[in-house]
Amino acid sequence: MSSRPKVFISRMIPQVGLDMVAEVAEMDVWPEQMPPAKSVIMERIADCEGLLSLLTDEVDGALMDAAPKLKVVSNYAVGFNNIDVDAATARGVLVGNTPGVLTGTTADLAWSLLMSIARRIVEGDKYVRARQWKTWEPQLLLGSDVYEATIGIIGFGRIGQAMARRAAGFDMRIVYTDIERNVEAEKETGAEFMQLDDLLRASDFVTIHTLLNDDTFHLIGAREFELMGPDSYLINSSRGPVVDETALYEALKNETIRGAALDVTEEEPIPDDSPLLELDNVVIVPHIGSASRQTRNKMARMAAANLIAGITGEPLPNCVNPEAAS
Repeated sequence: MSSRPKVFISRMIPQVGLDMVAEVAEMDVWPEQMPPAKSVIMERIADCEGLLSLLTDEVDGALMDAAPKLKVVSNYAVGFNNIDVDAATARGVLVGNTPGVLTGTTADLAWSLLMSIARRIVEGDKYVRARQWKTWEPQLLLGSDVYEATIGIIGFGRIGQAMARRAAGFDMRIVYTDIERNVEAEKETGAEFMQLDDLLRASDFVTIHTLLNDDTFHLIGAREFELMGPDSYLINSSRGPVVDETALYEALKNETIRGAALDVTEEEPIPDDSPLLELDNVVIVPHIGSASRQTRNKMARMAAANLIAGITGEPLPNCVNPEAAS
């Protein structure tokens, strides 16, 4: 029998990460496209010292109790809302994540969404594929200019600031809101701090880059859409529940705002019967903010490094709860 520690990896991650783990541990890798049920994870980790999880996996106290040897949960993500960190700390289980790796990649995706909805790229592609393009027309698929418009950034952390740098290249006026001002970032990006209501009134494009917590749940709803006005656009690449989707549907249907572009939705995947799917003035992609080959490989290396450190008794390179080691 192998004396190497056992780990469970809840989905196929890029091979570079699997190769790292294979050098030091006995791996059990879930091979299916859909995530394993919680009961399956509990069964698979019963004799494991490490778990490499995804955001789709609920890792709570009951799951950790099913693995008495568990030392580390390494999340293949920047966020860790899926993990009960307090429960992990109470059990001496270290939790790792992959911060900092996807800033530029996610900002690229958010900027792509902004450009796509402003210039009606998705609608145009559908129009051509439906064989409707007959001639050049002065009024065909008119969109909105991005250059010299005003962009309002909700959440001015690394990704929000990366969006500001992209906006500067389009000579946009940049305004932002956050829990507190960031004077140094203002100097670097030329951004102007505003309270949320003022930002919504001033902005042609509102892009969300905030965390999801009790204060930001449904931060943007019917009232906020009214403040934005009929010529504005919403872009969300943070977390779906920051936006009230029922209110968003009504705002788009009634043209309270002009359009929206989403990388995230309240329920993922978005339900087949979601009324948002009936609208042309919304672009929705399947949570692909970090989905570049380069970034996903970096995430795999980081997640593998956290997992390996945890099962070998070394400090995690990126640890959410270092106090669990004490």
